[in-house]
Amino acid sequence: MNLAELNKIAEAMVAPGKGILAADESSGTIKKRFDAIGVESTEDNRRDYREMMFRSSDAMSKCISGVILYDETIWQKAKDGTPLVDIIKKSGSIPGIKVDEGTKPLPNCPGELITIGLDKLADRLTKYYEQGARFAKWRAVIDIGAGIPTHSAIHANAHALARYAALCQAAQIVPIVEPEVLMDGDHDVDRCHAVSEWVLKETFQELYYNRVALEGIVLKPNMAVSGKKSAKKASVEEVAEKTVRMLKNCVPGAVPGIAFLSGGQSDEEATAHLDAMNKIGNLPWKLTFSYGRALQAAPQKAWSGKSENVAAAQRAFTHRAMMNGLASLGQWKQDLEKKAA
Repeated sequence: MNLAELNKIAEAMVAPGKGILAADESSGTIKKRFDAIGVESTEDNRRDYREMMFRSSDAMSKCISGVILYDETIWQKAKDGTPLVDIIKKSGSIPGIKVDEGTKPLPNCPGELITIGLDKLADRLTKYYEQGARFAKWRAVIDIGAGIPTHSAIHANAHALARYAALCQAAQIVPIVEPEVLMDGDHDVDRCHAVSEWVLKETFQELYYNRVALEGIVLKPNMAVSGKKSAKKASVEEVAEKTVRMLKNCVPGAVPGIAFLSGGQSDEEATAHLDAMNKIGNLPWKLTFSYGRALQAAPQKAWSGKSENVAAAQRAFTHRAMMNGLASLGQWKQDLEKKAA
């Protein structure tokens, strides 16, 4: 393991004013997104859609540090025959790869899941590195509900994340460590804060036991937010303050940066929360974004599968990327959204 090189890539992934585009939706997930805009989820349509984003030169060169790809996408070529990874690299962005294989029910833990995909991961990582991937992603999913999460589920997922991270670093690939506490329930912000803190503490304990070098990872956590069904919604300031407190309690300063997932927040909510955290300032790590829906919802709608809409979709993508780039510097303002409308 060349830690200096891993650290250099991790630092580039959280470069000031830039964040990560999560374009690694599974075939099932992107089908749902395409169904919503009336587009058939064929291999060519998926490629055309992602190529449209990767060729958004302003967004990619100025605001996107890395792109998380799905297995299908990392091997694909653009319409003109150029490998998609080459288009990403040419823009100055780093190609990455989602390596987990989804979730399965965790035995003896009703309502809880374990992420799978460790078998043969070392072999897959070698092939992904050869294809140009320099970082990877593995998502653990923790739900909040009656009697859950249990320690069994948190520990099992934290252990799997740490084993994945160790395998990545051995393959000279920076691991994005993503323990996601879902916002689907009716819990309030304090319950999310408490569970997220528990999950992060367990995750870093397992990273330590598995000898993962923290200088060569990027953390991708959820923010401390109210559940979608909660009667009481936390304000932007409360989300920012509680999320920063949670991270300071759990995340060592050796970690180069934290790239948040959007986790079902609206485009502007995800931007506003990130901006408010960076406005707090005096943080030991860089705080940026690794958004999927919060970057892609607007361009997806604008594109709607039509080649004549590509320019409009690219403008929508560039706008969201620019807004989040400003938020990662604590320089976003609400009226910038109105100007673009």
